[in-house]
Amino acid sequence: MTADTTEPEEYTAGLAERKREQRGWYFYDFACSVYSTSVLTVFLGPYLTSVARAASDAEGFVHPLGIPVRAGSLFAYAVSASIVVAVLVMPLVGAVADRTGRKKPLLAAAAYLGAAATAGMFFLAGERYLLGAFLLIVANASLAVSMVLYNAYLPQIAEPDERDAVSSRGWAFGYTSGALVLVLNLVLYSGHDSFGLTEGEAIRICLASAGVWWGAFTLVPLRRLRDRHVPAAGGERAGSVGSGWRQLRATLKDMRRHPLTLSFLLAYLVYNDGVQTVISQASVFGSEELGLDQTTLITAVLLVQVLAVVGALGMGRLARSHGAKRTILGSLAVWTLILAAGYFLPADAPVFFYCLAAAIGLVLGGSQALSRSLFSHLVPRGKEAEYFSAYEMSDRGLSWLGPLVFGLAYQLTGSYRDAIISLVIFFVVGFALLARVPVRRAVEEAGNPLPERI
Repeated sequence: MTADTTEPEEYTAGLAERKREQRGWYFYDFACSVYSTSVLTVFLGPYLTSVARAASDAEGFVHPLGIPVRAGSLFAYAVSASIVVAVLVMPLVGAVADRTGRKKPLLAAAAYLGAAATAGMFFLAGERYLLGAFLLIVANASLAVSMVLYNAYLPQIAEPDERDAVSSRGWAFGYTSGALVLVLNLVLYSGHDSFGLTEGEAIRICLASAGVWWGAFTLVPLRRLRDRHVPAAGGERAGSVGSGWRQLRATLKDMRRHPLTLSFLLAYLVYNDGVQTVISQASVFGSEELGLDQTTLITAVLLVQVLAVVGALGMGRLARSHGAKRTILGSLAVWTLILAAGYFLPADAPVFFYCLAAAIGLVLGGSQALSRSLFSHLVPRGKEAEYFSAYEMSDRGLSWLGPLVFGLAYQLTGSYRDAIISLVIFFVVGFALLARVPVRRAVEEAGNPLPERI
């Protein structure tokens, strides 16, 4: 008598539904990564800086709300301010999502607010630096809030042993869309004269088109993802949501019951602060300190996007044999070397800048994807959105401390080289903190099944 190896019909149906949701989930990265790439990394930093300089006084300062700000620091300060806003909103949104089980309507609201603010950047012309800073704050905060909800789906749509691969594929989808749109941006920007556009008009079209792309492709995950009502551990779902501040205190108090999860989150907040600041400020560093033109910056970031796909998938494979923690630690060592090389990078030397971009691409996607999947193992069941709201305080929306340090370093020294080298501290401290986290014990204490290798 032979054993029946046919999968039960309900298992097959459940697997098919899970795969369908995963494919839909990937497309939110495909939708919003264009904002991160075209807007935040390539165009908005140098363009907003030029708009601020056009409005600055003889000493190079603008005065929002009467505060003297060096024009070259405005972009970094606006990024930092956007995360202060996001930090106030994310815990409340995460708690509402977990208590009601309705992540999808909240995801839609955050995504379309951010997409609308990005599309509105078409009107950023002349000396409208305040409008640019405002739209950046709204779009960046909206992205951070939407990513809370997006990431919170990962534990629900992927089994523990699938998460590294699923998370890495999501990042790969995002970098693919970023590369595709950057090619279109490069064509438009490089040939703006032949299209009858000024350089500024071409940049503003590139900015606004990212918002249109974000909104259009968000329809795919909204159609395929489904809401779930998952009881929280210990029956803690009951009760009203309360105010944002009260919920933030409740979230932090609950996280104290899982100190190893909190230890990983602290390490992540530190090193990812450095990663995100490098991403957001690289174009300003390239244009202002190294004297590189916009075409060089676009092609360098395009190189990052292409290699980030390879890096995300390659580091996902490394994690299967060496574990996510060790792979992340290796990437942090590479990030430190990248910053040291950037400090000594000669001006007007695109080849060296391309080499640095290639190194960033190879570690960027993998370090972020593996951090997300590793954290998903440390979150207590039923509190995914609430905990990922804390995680998002540093992730794609950027944390406030890194851009603030970068902006202050430039404000005090007038040198972007000093500003970029100041970020080394985030990778060194983050490495030390992550190395001390016993992740296998952290998974067990969170009450989750332990994957074969982590």
